[in-house]
Amino acid sequence: MSEQRTRPVYAVWLIIASVVGWFAAFQLTVEKFFLLENPSDPLSCDISPFIQCSKNLSSWQGEVFGFPNPLLGLTGWMAPLVVGVAILAGARFPRWFWAAFGVGITFAFGLVCWLIGQSLYDLFVLCPWCMVTWAVTIPTFFATMLHLTRNGTFTSKESVRERADTLMPWVPLATVVAYAVIILLAQLQGLDFLGEMAKLIF
Repeated sequence: MSEQRTRPVYAVWLIIASVVGWFAAFQLTVEKFFLLENPSDPLSCDISPFIQCSKNLSSWQGEVFGFPNPLLGLTGWMAPLVVGVAILAGARFPRWFWAAFGVGITFAFGLVCWLIGQSLYDLFVLCPWCMVTWAVTIPTFFATMLHLTRNGTFTSKESVRERADTLMPWVPLATVVAYAVIILLAQLQGLDFLGEMAKLIF
C-alpha cells in the first residue's frame, strides 16, 4: 500500500479520533462543572465504586497542570482535526511541522499512559469518558509515528520509510493488543485490590 493511498486513511482517522476525543473531553468538562456546583451529588458517569468519573475529576491527577485535564482535550484535539482535514484537502506540510505535530501526539500519549497508571494503581477507579480518550489516543499515536516515519520526518532512508508504510495496516492489531494489556492490568489490579479488602474484612 503506497503512501498516496494510505494518506487519506490516516487523515480520516485523525478526523474521527478528534471528534470522539473532543466529545469525551466536552462530556468530562460538563461533568466537572456539575461536580463543582454539586460536590455531594453523583455524576451521570458514576456507574460503580470502581467505574466512575467523580474520583478522577476530584483528584490532583485530574488537574495535573493546575486546571482540569479535560480542557487539554478540548483544545488539543483541534490540532489532529485540522491536520486531518488539511491532508484531505491536499495540503503538504514541511518537516518541522510534522516534527512538532509528532511531539504533541507523543505528549498526549505519554500523559494518557501516566493517567492509566494513576487510575489503576493510585485511584483504583476507571473513568468511562477517560477510557474513551485512551481508546482514540493510543491508535492515533501508533499511526502518527508510522506516518512520520514513512513521510520522511524521522528518516530519509527509503527502506525504513517503506517498512513503516507496510506496517501501517497493523495499527489496529497493535491497538487491540494495547487495549488487552490495559484490561489485563485492570483485572490483575482488581484482584489485588479485592485481596487487600478481604484481608481487612477477615
